[in-house]
Amino acid sequence: MYIFQFNSNWYLLLAAFLMGWLFIMLFRKKQFDRREVKQQILLGILGSIALVCMEMFAVTTNLWNYTPDNWPVILWPTYFVAILFGYQLLRYVEKMV
Repeated sequence: MYIFQFNSNWYLLLAAFLMGWLFIMLFRKKQFDRREVKQQILLGILGSIALVCMEMFAVTTNLWNYTPDNWPVILWPTYFVAILFGYQLLRYVEKMV
């Protein structure tokens, strides 16, 4: 079962990744290049699909489970934003080395 009411700390987690993504993007002084934004969104979508597949496999094979009423829908946007943050972090590290 999916739930839409969840602990407010989920918003903090989502916001932390979003702020990290924005901070690194601005720190890199990268203008909002359409091509890079498209790459980030595509990476976020594909990464989210991979994570959904991982979650579904793990749950269906009993690697872990979500008890009833414990599948917070905000998990998926948080994964997406975490992937965007990871993209910026990777680009930043690439530039450093």
